[in-house]
Amino acid sequence: MIEQSPTFIIAKDLSFTGILHDIKKSPTSLSPVFEAFTNALESIKIKKNNNEKFGNGKIVISIYANELTDKTSEFRAIEIFDNGVGFNEEEFKRFNTFKDNSKGFKNLGSGRIQYVHFFDRTTINSIFNENNKYFEREFILSKSKSFLNHNAIVKQNYCKEISEQNTYSKVSFTGLLEPSNIYNSLTDDSLKKELLKRYLHYFCFNSNEIPEIIIDFYIYDSLKSTSTISKFDIPKYDKKEDIIIHYSTPARDGNSIEKSENKEVFSVATFKVDKKLLENNDIKLISKGEVVEETKISLNGISRNDNINGNKYLVLVSGNYIDEKDTNIRGELDIPTKNSTKLFNAFNQEVLFLEDIESNVNDKLKSLYPEIEKIIEKHQNELEHLKDMFLIGEDDDVEISINDDDKKILEKFYEAQAKKEAKVDASIKESIDRLDYLDTTSKDYEDELEKEIKKLVRILPEQNKRTLSHYVARRKLVIELFSKILDKKLKVQNSGFREKDEALIHNLLFTQKSTNTYGSDLWILNEEFIYFKGNSELQLKDLEIDNKKVFKSEFEEEEQRYLTSLGQSRLDTRPDVLLFPEEGKCIIIEFKAPNVNASNHLTQINKYASFIRNYTNKEFKIKTFYGYLIGEGIEPKDVQGSVSTFEHSHNFDYLFSPAQRVIDFNGDEHGSIYTEVLKYTSLLKRAELRNQIFIEKLGLK
Repeated sequence: MIEQSPTFIIAKDLSFTGILHDIKKSPTSLSPVFEAFTNALESIKIKKNNNEKFGNGKIVISIYANELTDKTSEFRAIEIFDNGVGFNEEEFKRFNTFKDNSKGFKNLGSGRIQYVHFFDRTTINSIFNENNKYFEREFILSKSKSFLNHNAIVKQNYCKEISEQNTYSKVSFTGLLEPSNIYNSLTDDSLKKELLKRYLHYFCFNSNEIPEIIIDFYIYDSLKSTSTISKFDIPKYDKKEDIIIHYSTPARDGNSIEKSENKEVFSVATFKVDKKLLENNDIKLISKGEVVEETKISLNGISRNDNINGNKYLVLVSGNYIDEKDTNIRGELDIPTKNSTKLFNAFNQEVLFLEDIESNVNDKLKSLYPEIEKIIEKHQNELEHLKDMFLIGEDDDVEISINDDDKKILEKFYEAQAKKEAKVDASIKESIDRLDYLDTTSKDYEDELEKEIKKLVRILPEQNKRTLSHYVARRKLVIELFSKILDKKLKVQNSGFREKDEALIHNLLFTQKSTNTYGSDLWILNEEFIYFKGNSELQLKDLEIDNKKVFKSEFEEEEQRYLTSLGQSRLDTRPDVLLFPEEGKCIIIEFKAPNVNASNHLTQINKYASFIRNYTNKEFKIKTFYGYLIGEGIEPKDVQGSVSTFEHSHNFDYLFSPAQRVIDFNGDEHGSIYTEVLKYTSLLKRAELRNQIFIEKLGLK
């Protein structure tokens, strides 16, 4: 009997207050939209399976906004309509069952929790067929007090029999609970791009069967623009071939496995996809037209981040065998692996393993694309170079994956090395003394330092050479050289020429005009800095990330006026060091000569942050900054007297300013900057302490 009267859907044996606390708001801002879109695809698929004449269906997404300026808008609402099966009794029950994991295309089970985390009200209106009668149902989702007081987040307004006979569902999101630049900048075009990225695997496999997808963008209820997603937007498969995989069976000796005569046929479809659309190379199993996300198989030879001629590779594997191994649990296939507890039994004398699918698909991929062999060779050469650089031997217990970056490989190596005991007696005084004659500003500096490192390695006892890594030897000598510069013990500092202490320190930490952070010694400041993209003393206007210009080349009239006002050319300035740890973040480092009062330069970093926040290309939305002003002439009272937000951290001997605003002059979201002012001598002490355990273990005291 279908419920007729308004009622809260009250949870039994659970508390929604507790659930909302345990299931956090998704970091993906568009999660509710993706969840509703997924449900729309599933609803259409169910209707299509029950009605061969139905066609591919239709999804219409409507975005409503209020215009603030010619370039900005304020999000008001978003609706997702589909002409699928509707919320009949079965679908409504499944929707209201917390963490239901029954079959359904990519449905997360707890998606409705994200509805209420993001929006004050989600209204769902639907027409469905039940026992050859048509009904209209409307219900609301919210985590407002009136709902939670009933231990509910769903309230059904009504469910009534009607004469209309066209089933559909319409999900309406209103009342964004927190301001969001993602939603405020949402348009038909930007949402289309997000949907293509999110559902690319599904679209590629079902390109001829995807629904008609329309995205409308309204300003004050007036249609401003429309985008569509059709099969013409979906990458076409590049190659499609069948592979044959044989079952495995126990050998007669009972101790090994051999291939049987029985076999299965699998279809392998490969796609070359522009790297802007596909973030990672990937391989996916397809069951009954759906991507199986939870069953993991990997591409071998190429990493997830490799691209060839600007393309990523997507490999989709399907076949009757995969369909037959589908289960009633979402995202799970009943395909055994070789580490299964019991591989064979009396009822199952032949098995086709997941690893066999993975290896055969990878072999086929390499035969289809010879260029992948070049990528494999490149990775092997890079790995051998790393092994040589850090003295990693074949007998070291280090399992390295193709997806491991240099940092991860070294972490694994040092973890393995930590298990070994190593005591080395060596004299390094000769190498330390020769540092007196090094000049970090000389073009031969790196070669001369390398000679000293090799000399240091050669003096170690033969049986312990591999224990002493090139990594630790360099750090020891660089720390000693840093100390000598601060103590003015280098010959070049006492040669009678102009003061060059700042240049000596700058080049020691990160060679001027360089972009090679990995080859720098920025680890003295922070261990992670050498793994970030960055540059040393380049003009702002020439700044690039991944070969893309960061700053705009054309400016509005007012922007151009400011950038050149007071006789200055502000984008010609050269920050000492800029680092970019991840999207939207920037680290700014300024070095000052030891005899300079650093407090006279407190605003310099903030100016650089302002330039980066306001005058960069739109794709570089940098709004989080970390500033480091480093010198030796630091008087805490001068710093705090100049900028009152600075606080003194007495335990670690530095001053810091909690997040200050970085004004966005265009009315967009302001940025923020956290700044530290610290001494070279403090950095030196920290570096000595961080590396002490390695240095002492090698006897390099």
